[in-house]
Amino acid sequence: MRSLIVSSLVSLDGVHADPRSWVGDYFDEQAVEESLAALLDSDAMLMGRNTYDYFAPLLSSPSGPYLERINDMPTYVFSSTLTASQLRSNTTIIPGDPAPAVRELKEQGDGHLMIYGYGRLARTLLDHGLVDTLKFAVNPVMVGGGTPLFHPAKRTNLRLVSVSERRNGVVTLSYANA
Repeated sequence: MRSLIVSSLVSLDGVHADPRSWVGDYFDEQAVEESLAALLDSDAMLMGRNTYDYFAPLLSSPSGPYLERINDMPTYVFSSTLTASQLRSNTTIIPGDPAPAVRELKEQGDGHLMIYGYGRLARTLLDHGLVDTLKFAVNPVMVGGGTPLFHPAKRTNLRLVSVSERRNGVVTLSYANA
């Protein structure tokens, strides 16, 4: 059975949206290596519409093993407004409630399913008990404004699984459902 991993970059003041505008040098060679290793253990990417729109320009002409791996992976985009992927043949658009579809996807393989970001899709799947691991890479930068990481719909208890620190001060916190 596949496990579902949600991996998100977050600033020290709790912002997760538009990391390209603030992550800068913190997404260094070590971060790329760690992210690529996680992607190589994954079978597929899951994305909401906003994450898909965020990655689409990067995947139109991927360069390097990290973006090439994302581009090669089957991707499932959960959206009620997007009807077709114009970029890739290995993208499936899934309208409607994501929970039943993700339950089915989790039973179809042995690798991981990966979600980047902690948007509405990730929160919905966490609320339905479908997220196995939450990984937050806390970057030592204060953004000063933007979309905050947490919008809890209900209380969710988590169990700390691991803590790691990169040379540049980024701390990755991994949690599982308690």
